[in-house]
Amino acid sequence: MTVHPPRVPDARVRRLAATLYGYAFLSELVLLYPLYALLFSDTGLSVWQISSLFVIWSAASILLEVPSGAFADAFSRRLLLSLAPVVAAAGFALWVLVPSYPAFAVGFVLWGAAGALASGALEALVFTELDRLGAAGRYARLIGRAKTAETLAVLTSILLAGPVFAVGGYPAIGAASVLACLLAAAVATRFPEHRRPAPAQAAPDAAPAVAERGGEVPVESGRPVHLDAVGGVGPDRSGPDAGADDDEDLGWWASLRAGLAEVRADRAVRAAVLLAAVVAAVWGALDEYTPLLARDTGVGEATVPLLLLLTWIGVAVGGLLAPAGERLTARGYAGLLALSAVALAAGALFARPAGFALVAVAFCGFQLATVLADARLQARITGGSRATVTSLAGMATDVTIIAVYGGYGLLATGAGNGVAFAVAAVPYLIMALLLASRAGRPARASAGHTG
Repeated sequence: MTVHPPRVPDARVRRLAATLYGYAFLSELVLLYPLYALLFSDTGLSVWQISSLFVIWSAASILLEVPSGAFADAFSRRLLLSLAPVVAAAGFALWVLVPSYPAFAVGFVLWGAAGALASGALEALVFTELDRLGAAGRYARLIGRAKTAETLAVLTSILLAGPVFAVGGYPAIGAASVLACLLAAAVATRFPEHRRPAPAQAAPDAAPAVAERGGEVPVESGRPVHLDAVGGVGPDRSGPDAGADDDEDLGWWASLRAGLAEVRADRAVRAAVLLAAVVAAVWGALDEYTPLLARDTGVGEATVPLLLLLTWIGVAVGGLLAPAGERLTARGYAGLLALSAVALAAGALFARPAGFALVAVAFCGFQLATVLADARLQARITGGSRATVTSLAGMATDVTIIAVYGGYGLLATGAGNGVAFAVAAVPYLIMALLLASRAGRPARASAGHTG
């Protein structure tokens, strides 16, 4: 007699996935994206005033990131996901209704607040719900596809912005952006949210993932752990304890303290936070300078968007490769970072339009590495403050991005954009070397402690 394992409730997983993809797409379907710098300039703002707005935007995100994550853990992650697009919509409406420096500054504060509200809460909600359904092994796949949905939304915004602007100018662009945000808020209300763990379920998806990453290894605590895709040790999320990390009703202050305490006390979580921040931040900051790099290849202004489109296609493909990326060993992940870094440096230094094909390959690899680093972080969090810990990673990413901005400005001013891009690839090579050198250690150490 053949015994079949209980099936993951696919219908509920598909519903969660559809809601996630719709929310990700609509949240980024903002037609103001490709034109807001022109709106600022047409209003009469100088370059330094526009730069100061970007600083305000980043500062708002950094200051509100962790407090909003603790709020999501203490109250409702779905509520924050519903509020975030509404807050962003208010900022966009302010821009087109009262175009002025004070209005732009307030709008950026609102936009930064919206990003902080969703950051951490989204990842925590999706992982918790998948874990509850016994499908935590699908997290990287869903998040990767959600990233691709965001990329497609940005591409759609680029394509639609011109025609819509030709018809109705900035008011039409603003109205379309507000509408997309309100639709995203409506979709967010469809997210499931369970703050208590469901009865234990088997996780068919988890078993192959464990086998691919080296299998279970015993630890002193008696709870099995598995080797994750980048060579670290994380708790097994497929057993009877699945979902137990959310079996706590903490207040805001207690959630904040619990999240900070977990990062401070657990070296594995702390390493995952740092890896997720650095991997996402460097190429995320470089994306802002790709138009300058494209112009340096000698093409005309009209051709620059076509080269940028190539990089966005690479980003979209990187998100779709998440299921394949989960099979990477620690050395494989290190190789992914190294190859992407080499492609980035080579493409930037080539200083020809064809070099952007290599830049696109690099961005594809970095997007995949970012998704896998996020999945690694979610697998290592065991406490009840999942959104708080994820928000800490988001805050670390924002701080690192600002540092990259400063370093890039100094390098590009003295040596050019190509050299600045090439130097920015060095941190990825360093991370690749560190990960490769430590690849064999967790398996040997796990027999004596949790790593």
